[in-house]
Amino acid sequence: MPLTDLMKPGPKSKNKLALHRGPERRRPTLRPLLAFGAHPDDIEFGCGGVVAQETQLGRKVHFAVCSRGEAGTHGTPKQRTAEAKKAAALLGATLEFIELDGDSHLEMRSAHAIKLAGIIRQLRPEVVLAPSPVENQHPDHSRLGKLVRDATRLARYGGLKELRRQPPHAIGRLFFYAVTPEAEPPDISPILINVSAPEIIAAWTAAMKAHASQTSARNYVELQLARARLAGMRAGTGHAIALFPNEPPVFDSLTATGRGAGRF
Repeated sequence: MPLTDLMKPGPKSKNKLALHRGPERRRPTLRPLLAFGAHPDDIEFGCGGVVAQETQLGRKVHFAVCSRGEAGTHGTPKQRTAEAKKAAALLGATLEFIELDGDSHLEMRSAHAIKLAGIIRQLRPEVVLAPSPVENQHPDHSRLGKLVRDATRLARYGGLKELRRQPPHAIGRLFFYAVTPEAEPPDISPILINVSAPEIIAAWTAAMKAHASQTSARNYVELQLARARLAGMRAGTGHAIALFPNEPPVFDSLTATGRGAGRF
């Protein structure tokens, strides 16, 4: 199925935890957000609250998941595929699975980066989210982060012969998310996204719980909510999620810079 079809809005969810958007108001058109995950649950655990925030604002979000968790101890690929589809729907995102090397076999190959660059050219996102390139508890996370970083650059190169059928595309921003604290880059100052609204926390929590094969083995939901609560305390708000910019952010004026996080 082409990405243009995947990004079309589907039927309204009957789930009570679906995000309430309130009265229709004119909002600026937001270009899509593309989130990459090495495994079916990475995006939800690592930055699901950010996704819920963006879809509530009217941004189209697409998940590109690069395995079906087939090497995991808990859950079958069929189970984990179904869980990922349910979780993406709860967050208001579309989802596709990308065939690379499979769970726990991901390798750094130029062909992979080019394939991911093709997805970027097809979707033409403004923002890309990827796992942190810092080595952590699963080698697939950091390798995918590096591949996505390469892919965002290759997507800009008009002379790349493998992608000549698609026009080049330069994204606006690449941010890394950390699935675990160990993956947080120590040398990059994060930006903190406020995800405190009750409907955002509810949707994020529901999406994490949708991965029942994983949450039954360990309380990942409480772990991620605790991390977000700690980041929120630092920022003087309820919950926040840290994203790590690949490049220094550029602002048109000081009015767009928000506020500092030193409020603990």
